Amino acid sequence: MKLFYSPDACSLAPHIVLRELGISFELIKVDLQQHLTALGEDFYQFNPKAQVPLLQLGDGSFLTEGAVISQFLVDQAGRRDLLAEINIPQRYQVLAWMNFIASEIHKAYSPFFHESYGEQSKAVFSEILNKHYEWVDQQLAGQDYLTGNDFTIADIYLFVVTRWAGFIGLELEHFIHLTRFMQQVANRHTVQEALAAEAA
Repeated sequence: MKLFYSPDACSLAPHIVLRELGISFELIKVDLQQHLTALGEDFYQFNPKAQVPLLQLGDGSFLTEGAVISQFLVDQAGRRDLLAEINIPQRYQVLAWMNFIASEIHKAYSPFFHESYGEQSKAVFSEILNKHYEWVDQQLAGQDYLTGNDFTIADIYLFVVTRWAGFIGLELEHFIHLTRFMQQVANRHTVQEALAAEAA
């Protein structure tokens, strides 16, 4: 497998998942500004959406959308601790979190990375993010992870997008349960390995 990524982007989530699963894969860095891979290839030829992550499978086919890639990987590996099997309620609790993170938190960061948005718009989205994180913080009270005490792909996804708060100056330290969660995930060796690999 090949994972096309950009450092600190949402592609970090399936990158961590791959390391959690112990799957052999190749990392291919993408310059999203120039739309070029590290080998100088036109990234559009691989993904016309020009977005990471992009997973190339062994048969040469491609899979896009990070939340879906993570689900695919754990299903292929049969890692039921990271995502329960089909028709088990716990699976859909994790997927509900994945959907919430993708639609409500992930996308709320978008204005901060596009010059077309002004300060007023960014202030609105800062408030939106704070409200979302206040709710997430409440859900984390008394438990290690989003769905209880089992680490899942939803926890990986939340960790990755929440790291962006530091890039935009969004203060989250007053959310004590969220802060504990972030440190706990950051301490995992797979997370540290992924971050080190992307920083190389």
